[in-house]
Amino acid sequence: MNNKSTLPQPDPNDGKQRGKQWQAQLRTYAGYAVTLLLTMWFFQQFFVAPRAQQASEIAYSTFKQELAGGQIVDVVIGDSSLTGTMLGSAADTAADAATDPMADTVPFNTVFAAGGDPKLVDELQQAEVQYSFQPPPNPIGGFLLTLLLPLLLLGGVWLMLSRRMSQGAGGIFNVGKSKATEVKPETVVVSYKDVGGADEAIAELQEIIQFLKTPEQFTALGGHIPKGVLLIGPPGTGKTLLAKASAGEAGVPFFETSGSEFIEMFVGVGAARVRDLFVKAHQVAPSVVFIDEIDAIGRSRSGAVSMGGNDEREQTLNQLLAEIDGFKTNVGKPVIIMAATNRPEVLDPALLRAGRFDRHVAVGNPDLAGRIQILKIHSGAIKLAPDFDLARAARMTPGFSGADLANVMNEAALLAARNNAMAVALQDFEAAIERVVAGLEKKTRVMNEQERKTVAYHESGHALTAALTQHGDPVSKISIIPRSRGALGYTMQMPTEDRYLLTMDELLDKVAVMLGGRAAEMVVFGTLSTGASDDILRASELARRMVSEYGMSEELGSVRYAGRDLQYLGGASQDNSQISPATRQVIDSEVQRIVTEQYARAQALLRDHRAALETLTSQLLSQETVDGNAVKQALAAVEASPHRNGAAKIAL
Repeated sequence: MNNKSTLPQPDPNDGKQRGKQWQAQLRTYAGYAVTLLLTMWFFQQFFVAPRAQQASEIAYSTFKQELAGGQIVDVVIGDSSLTGTMLGSAADTAADAATDPMADTVPFNTVFAAGGDPKLVDELQQAEVQYSFQPPPNPIGGFLLTLLLPLLLLGGVWLMLSRRMSQGAGGIFNVGKSKATEVKPETVVVSYKDVGGADEAIAELQEIIQFLKTPEQFTALGGHIPKGVLLIGPPGTGKTLLAKASAGEAGVPFFETSGSEFIEMFVGVGAARVRDLFVKAHQVAPSVVFIDEIDAIGRSRSGAVSMGGNDEREQTLNQLLAEIDGFKTNVGKPVIIMAATNRPEVLDPALLRAGRFDRHVAVGNPDLAGRIQILKIHSGAIKLAPDFDLARAARMTPGFSGADLANVMNEAALLAARNNAMAVALQDFEAAIERVVAGLEKKTRVMNEQERKTVAYHESGHALTAALTQHGDPVSKISIIPRSRGALGYTMQMPTEDRYLLTMDELLDKVAVMLGGRAAEMVVFGTLSTGASDDILRASELARRMVSEYGMSEELGSVRYAGRDLQYLGGASQDNSQISPATRQVIDSEVQRIVTEQYARAQALLRDHRAALETLTSQLLSQETVDGNAVKQALAAVEASPHRNGAAKIAL
């Protein structure tokens, strides 16, 4: 049974059509405004201005003098002014009469004094001057020109601005409207087949999708659909991709939005948008609502600083909780909310309780099989070499997320194209990993010979320590070519399998390998350099976690002293508020002891295999980059040498 809604769905092209219509109307209004301005300018230039230029302005006293002298020919009397013609001067009249019969008269205008001139008509009659009265202006025309026309212009401008501001979900009059985008299934090109390394998460989501399509299959036994599904995991693991695939697989209206789109400057706007979003979802139910980065509005309210309890984020969260509780997950019109976050530790407990987000789907970094699936998906449009081994490529990328693998595969294709290759080979993939992890090669960075030797011994120390410890990961590549991210060289290890549980001995071996570079410098040169700063940082962090998180210290026992672990964004914080000063001192002492012991252990291993260190360093100085076989060959050569206990030094 298909419960797909039969209500008309909004066309995604409607917004574009409305935009085009608005642009056409705007052009029309602009044309009207320009036409009006041109008409006013034309009237001013050709009707008002010529008359104003022809008639000369004279003082009223001058007019009275000319009237007494018989120079006035005729006048038109207005409310506060008069216009007319008068005779010109004798010299001007004699000069112009021959060419223009009307040249003996000159137009003029003057302004009455306040209150008018009651003797003017009598004086005009005595001087036998023709006079007439100008009719008063039409009050309707004056009203239209002075008041109504500006109001109409202002109203038109206001109408255009208001329509522009209210257009779309972001308009000022639609500030409370949801910004969620309705994604139609036929417009989604992603399905679960395009998601690799997340089989368990897909199985969970497919059950939700199946309920939307055939709810009676589940309700027949008395079960009910989960109200909320929360996707949690590190960045780049495919949470949003899973949501897109769910939109394509569901076959029902799918509303997609982000937690940050609910947050505005005005208090109450976020809550209004939540209400509007779920009103739309209920209208077209069955439907799915997806909120990405829900931690933007779902942060825990405990300990939060708010202004009198009216904080915008808190109100938005309260409204979201109320909407989830108000869901009517009946058989006919179920509505499901999906959300994604990489910070589950900051979410409010009320949001995660049973009855709201019932399902928590963990989407972690893929394992070896998952990385193979992801590489197959992202290499579908890339031309690979016939001998390209996806399994080996997957083993080279432990701990990589789906986004990291997609980036590496794309970089490999770009590198192959830059080298004019016909297909992407495995060495292009290796170079892409190096570029993503360490940055571009800086072959133009010139190091002096002593620096090159120091870097070569340093990287050889890492590689040999990894080979000589029991639990060290195999070395795949060593290089002394500087990289753009500040590394003067690097040693790349390739684990043989994914590990999820590490013992204390394995962690101690990791610390020794991290300090193997500095140990080599001390064994060879008897002094230290600044090149081991990152190694010391990582070794100290691992040793501190062993002591404060894993309980691997006899002095402190199986007690956790670290703060809450920020699982997905890194940086497990150490909460010192509950730790006494004496305990903190013991923690520091234990960390120092672990690092010091493993540093001494790495030095002892390299002294015992000094000849292999010299052989590997010499090869690095000549070739700059060697693979993992060089480490095995250096150790094998020393074992086969009859003088293996001698100090077979290479001249520096």
